[in-house]
Amino acid sequence: MIDFDAARGYSIPMRTRFRGITVREGKLIEGPAGWGEFCPFAEYDDRESSSWLATAIEQVAEGWPAPVRDRIPINCTVPAVVPERAHEIAANSGCRTAKIKVADHPESLAEDLARVEAVRDALGQDGAIRVDANALWDVDTAVNHIRQLDKAAGGLEYVEQPCPTIEELAAVRRKVEVRIAADESIRRAEDPLRVAVAGAADVAVIKCTPLGGVRRSLQVAEAAGLPCVVSSALETSIGLAAQLALAGALPELDFACGLGTLSLLDGDVVADHASLRPGNGYLPVPSTPPAPDPVLLDAYAMADPERAAWWRDRLARVRAELARASA
Repeated sequence: MIDFDAARGYSIPMRTRFRGITVREGKLIEGPAGWGEFCPFAEYDDRESSSWLATAIEQVAEGWPAPVRDRIPINCTVPAVVPERAHEIAANSGCRTAKIKVADHPESLAEDLARVEAVRDALGQDGAIRVDANALWDVDTAVNHIRQLDKAAGGLEYVEQPCPTIEELAAVRRKVEVRIAADESIRRAEDPLRVAVAGAADVAVIKCTPLGGVRRSLQVAEAAGLPCVVSSALETSIGLAAQLALAGALPELDFACGLGTLSLLDGDVVADHASLRPGNGYLPVPSTPPAPDPVLLDAYAMADPERAAWWRDRLARVRAELARASA
């Protein structure tokens, strides 16, 4: 039995503005198999948010498939920060792969190039660098920027979602030598199991939380027919555990995964000894979800009554939406 009325809201400041937000919010839900997390971004409607709730329900009610590996290689995530800060993040991460946010604003290329150069200096020539444009370029801009960024990096591992559509990704892929990775094109597709990404991308970025759970994400990964990278949806350790369970269960894992994102949050709801922060570039695959620390739950509880009420109402609406979709 899952007591949704007892779900606990959290509000954790971000260390750096990331994806346009400065505070991460969500609800933590307890069930017979442990704790889960419901944290769709505020702009997502109830239909899209229902997959996020399905992931939490799988986590608290069913648990996850057995893993085929016990640890996951992790990339560090470098937000749109100044080069000095980018160098510091990469150098101190313990990771050999860095994912760098680019295209933060229309005139960002010079800043993006400086950020990439700083990270290359921090990682050395044997480190891997990937960039993420969050679908903000058109085809011509993508081709131009990718070529310059590839040169600045001394070789990019891949570019994640340079343009919004599958057709645009395919056009870019034909014109550049760098691998193209699809993210939003998969997870925000009307039917992620049917989206034809194989001709438009070389890598599939799979995010368990917005895809409806570990089991469904495994189906999506198989349908994509591409090497996969598992990436975070900016969760606390509670939700991040599901992403690690997915990475642990994939039959093949050729790339480091984007699951070192707790460094972007100024806190966690799980005590330090159980918090899912990478060590030496790796994270363990958990057998069960970590449990929140009661003191931290209180410390990061939503202080604004109106905001807390908004999340309670949202959870109720999305539960109803998920029930309708499942009927």
